[in-house]
Amino acid sequence: MRFVVVVFVLLAASACASSDAAVGGGEVVPTTSGQVRGTVAQDYRLFQGIPYAAAPVGDRRWQPPAAPSPWLGERDATKPGPRCPQQKPSDGAATSEDCLSLNVWTPKAATRRPVLVWIHGGAFLNGGGDRYDARDLATRGDEVVVTVNYRLGTLGFLADPALAPSGDAGNYGLQDQQQALRWVRDNIEAFGGDPGAVTIAGESAGGMSVCDHLVAPGSRGLFRAAVIQSGPCQAQATLAGAVKSSVDYTSRHGCADRATAAACLRELPVADLVDAPQFFAIAGIGMPGPVVGGSVLPVPPLDGFRRGAAVPVPVVVGTTHDEFTYFLAEQVAATKKPVTPDGYVAALAHVFGDGASVASHYPLASFGGDASRAYAAAVTDSGFACAAQDVATALAARAPVWAYEFDDPTSPAAATIHAPFPLGAAHTFELPYLFRLDGQAGLLTPAQQRLSGQMIGKWTGFVRSGTPPDWPRFGAVQSFRPDGAAVTTSFAADHRCAFWSGFKVP
Repeated sequence: MRFVVVVFVLLAASACASSDAAVGGGEVVPTTSGQVRGTVAQDYRLFQGIPYAAAPVGDRRWQPPAAPSPWLGERDATKPGPRCPQQKPSDGAATSEDCLSLNVWTPKAATRRPVLVWIHGGAFLNGGGDRYDARDLATRGDEVVVTVNYRLGTLGFLADPALAPSGDAGNYGLQDQQQALRWVRDNIEAFGGDPGAVTIAGESAGGMSVCDHLVAPGSRGLFRAAVIQSGPCQAQATLAGAVKSSVDYTSRHGCADRATAAACLRELPVADLVDAPQFFAIAGIGMPGPVVGGSVLPVPPLDGFRRGAAVPVPVVVGTTHDEFTYFLAEQVAATKKPVTPDGYVAALAHVFGDGASVASHYPLASFGGDASRAYAAAVTDSGFACAAQDVATALAARAPVWAYEFDDPTSPAAATIHAPFPLGAAHTFELPYLFRLDGQAGLLTPAQQRLSGQMIGKWTGFVRSGTPPDWPRFGAVQSFRPDGAAVTTSFAADHRCAFWSGFKVP
């Protein structure tokens, strides 16, 4: 009898809220788990910290996500939920294992608007959906924007077979993203969104995740278009390599006994797990991440694209002009060892094997004698620019694709990075043109504000219709520069992709 009463109360509360939120204009909105009360600003609404899955704690640590428990009454959705466990965030944000929440930005009065689901980057080690203030995308584009937390590092991607007797080790963070997409399918209409018009997008690790969703069986039917920003989608972990790294990690953390490893890991304090195993590396930058093999991600994305295994949806794919300078600056800051002219060929050889051959295509004279710039250009071209070219080429064989390059070296993001060499348009530099980021909001010059307006117009136009306005399909590349957007046909030549297409990186 008590169960019947509780269910009746929940249904009645949901019905009462429905009249307020049915047209997407109220601050109280019903979800399948209960009502949430958000914030209503002058031209947008914001709902933060909404659980889309049960807390992955205790026995649920290293399990696929489950539906959240329902609640009675109104849940406060006026502040973000904690980010998933990671090294202490530089902005002081709180972290917790109970972190599987999302944020919903909507125009003031929205009804069946297209939806953008944003998957944050951070090398699968850090970050959170709350970092991305999406009010401009929501209001200027008249769309609903969802930003998502997902499990990171060890808790999101440890691929120890002891944790998965069924054989599907790892990929917990990727499954979190799928659970968030299912939540969007089931709930977004109450927020004024159209569950049949969902675009997934992400940058860096988020871009890699989008590539994974294009071939992951569990993601099919949950989106109709995709945006891949700076995602090195060829750099996916193999199951064998991830398992070895994960078992070694488990042993180092005092859980070497295979018979008790799973229970031992689940008893460890979360503070002991914020370091993470490394499954793959790009020029020495190691990270965990999604694991190829098993039912969650059966094939490497790029292989799947080439074989026609990707869901045939419209895709935007792009990079920044100087991606790797961001990572090289971090390396130099940590090691105090810049790339020098004398050590240039050896540095290339460490990454590419045949350093002399790469150096002949990236002579120091072409970079003013600056070995750091030349080295970063080689890694940018091989790991990002030409990899994106390969992704676009493979996908364009079966679905419409648009490609871009962001090329504004004066982005406000430059102020957050210190390097003894010019950064150019580095990794993440396009983000302040789409989102209001802490420490970078309000710093765009008038010319950059115009460029931001152009980019937001193209992104939101794509979300609305699956075709970005005034943007030729792949073959040409849209270049976003300080003086505005322009079309170029020299992208492949500028990044020496003909050389890299015949070069095997070890």
